Amino acid sequence: EETGEKTFANPRNSTAGSLKILDPSVVAKRPLALVCYGYYSETDRRPPTGQSEALRRLGEFGFPVSPHWKAVDDLEGVIEYRQRWQERRDDLPFEIDGIVIKVDDFADRRILGQTARAPRWALAFKFSARQTQTILERIVLQVGRTGILTPVAELKPAPLGGVTIRRATLHNFEEIQRLDVREGDTVVLERGGDVIPKIVSVDISLRSEDSKPYRIPRKCPSCGAAVERMEGEVAYRCTNPDDPEVVKRQIEHFASRTALDIEGLGAETVDLLVDVELIGDAGDLFSLRLNQLIGLERFADKSAQNLLAGLEKAKEQPLERLIYALGIRFVGEGTARMLAIRLGSLDALVEASVDRLQQIPEVGPRVAQTIVEFFRSPRNQKLLRKLRVAGLRFKTVGTSAPSDRLSGKTFVITGSLSSMSREQAEQAIVRHGGRATKSVSKKTDYLVVGENPGSKYDTARELEVPILGEEEFIRLIKD
Repeated sequence: EETGEKTFANPRNSTAGSLKILDPSVVAKRPLALVCYGYYSETDRRPPTGQSEALRRLGEFGFPVSPHWKAVDDLEGVIEYRQRWQERRDDLPFEIDGIVIKVDDFADRRILGQTARAPRWALAFKFSARQTQTILERIVLQVGRTGILTPVAELKPAPLGGVTIRRATLHNFEEIQRLDVREGDTVVLERGGDVIPKIVSVDISLRSEDSKPYRIPRKCPSCGAAVERMEGEVAYRCTNPDDPEVVKRQIEHFASRTALDIEGLGAETVDLLVDVELIGDAGDLFSLRLNQLIGLERFADKSAQNLLAGLEKAKEQPLERLIYALGIRFVGEGTARMLAIRLGSLDALVEASVDRLQQIPEVGPRVAQTIVEFFRSPRNQKLLRKLRVAGLRFKTVGTSAPSDRLSGKTFVITGSLSSMSREQAEQAIVRHGGRATKSVSKKTDYLVVGENPGSKYDTARELEVPILGEEEFIRLIKD
């Protein structure tokens, strides 16, 4: 779709990019549209009794709804509707990858309930994925931040569902062997969920006679070190922790938005700084000086100052973000938050034994062992020394000693809280021994409701999950 600034490959990219733009005058120029499929009102004296009635009312209210929805009486009607849109999907002015069948009556929905993952009263029917054929020109290997080698297929460019596909992940070497895919093969390509490109099969009838099976490398393509397969894992891993590609990806993770969120430090900048040997690990970032950056490719005076300012700002990030930024295997954002709150400092985490770590909720034997091994590494100990000298936050700030008053309880938060952010509320829950999750299920003990709650509120009511207002929640966590 032509917007005046650039042409996007597909509506998905155009919409996602537009919603991230902060300038409303730019967004206003883009042809975004809204389609509504439901509503909830606490003040409605005569709430709709079913989906059909809700859609009709939305239309009466002036909200746009899809003109293609249809109420049917039996399974044959469902099958006929699905088949019709399977055949007519290209007639629509937008992309679809299937249809959703819902029970109309809301009372019946409450009886049917839902599982932890999805409602029992709705079912998605996916259409057959769009496919095309192209040539697999080369199999290349990407080296990730933990040293895992990921094979990627480089393809002869092929249009598929509104985008041009040039690369597709092969996931791992077992997948290559399962497909018996080889360089030079004619492959069948599809986009999983009409989004992610993947190779689904090989047309062996078109394979050349001199074709050879792909061999798993014995050496890392980046540094030449030995490659090994870890026991109990599918992945093969480079054994060299100083592999330049491993170092680059670790620093990229360290600077990422969900870690220390260092402005101006994207993948290309990380690659440049490592290649010119200004940095060898994330700790070296905080020793960079203005005169070292100015004159490098991609760096003018302003961009260099912005990076240094971003590094100073990163020093104030909370401990949980620093723990996550370290890139310890199996330690995601939630586990990092739990470790920060329950232990209180990075020093306590470094000194914690496997047994002590397993006393923390959601930390099992494998995670605990991995954490201990991470901090035993001389390389990681050196990194921590640099971070300490740089002045990063090694302790939690503004949190009291943990208690166990919410031990074993699972909370979900929906809507906006007036007295704290959602992140602060989740920290308070964890500080008192509870768990904060994102979705409501039968295992949820409490739903905390702020202003403008979403669909989680309806789900909690259907599952009869206890609901707390903000004041009730504050009394529960008050120290």
